[in-house]
Amino acid sequence: MPRNRLLGALCPADREWLLSQGKIVLLPFGRVLAEPGQLLESVYFPLSGFISLFTAVDERHSIEVGLIGNEGMVGSSLALGVDSSPVHALVQGPGKALQLEADVFETALGNSATLQRVMQRYLHVVLGNLAQAAACSRFHLVEARLARWLLMTQDRAHSPDFHLTHELLAHMLGVRRVGVTKAATALQQRRLIRYSRGDITVLDRTGLERASCTCYRADRALYEEILGSRQSRGKPLETELTPVSSPLRNSAKPIN
Repeated sequence: MPRNRLLGALCPADREWLLSQGKIVLLPFGRVLAEPGQLLESVYFPLSGFISLFTAVDERHSIEVGLIGNEGMVGSSLALGVDSSPVHALVQGPGKALQLEADVFETALGNSATLQRVMQRYLHVVLGNLAQAAACSRFHLVEARLARWLLMTQDRAHSPDFHLTHELLAHMLGVRRVGVTKAATALQQRRLIRYSRGDITVLDRTGLERASCTCYRADRALYEEILGSRQSRGKPLETELTPVSSPLRNSAKPIN
């Protein structure tokens, strides 16, 4: 099972402490993890599966603004001192996650320099992705944008096969369902994907990357630059930071 990359960036002592305080939970399809304006009771570090983030445009319409897999987490606004979510977080690809109670995560933030730095870097990446998505929606064609979202989903599903309904694809792209059908049909005719009743198979990953807009590569490059295997000043991220491990290990009770 893929590990969570944010947890993997922590120093071993802090990572083991967080694992000891949380629990591995199953995230079924359709489960709501956060609602706009509602208090965050837990945070989630996905190990598999993926979660869509939506924002409402009005009472009838919403658009997807983010996709989270094992590269990220749900509930990152707590790292900014905000205890509510700005978006609707919905499980679209079932999987497993490390669940931590919000107060445990906040305690860890207050006592771990490693976790603070990792979260700062992650939030920088999130802001960069949001800016990229705004530009993408304004300037790129629907077919190229669909290819981008399918690549993003495959990365988080860790499989060429996944399920996305027409309705969800319309939310992803901010277009009507007829636009989704036209774009998906074009990719299928080029033998890049197979699409039937929401079941999608990526047939030609390289071709799909060529069909995608440049935003897909830009998002990946930003993540790898800030949170990937890049070394800073000759040292890996987890050893560059100074963990405050003693208070962290002793400051909270395990979650039952």
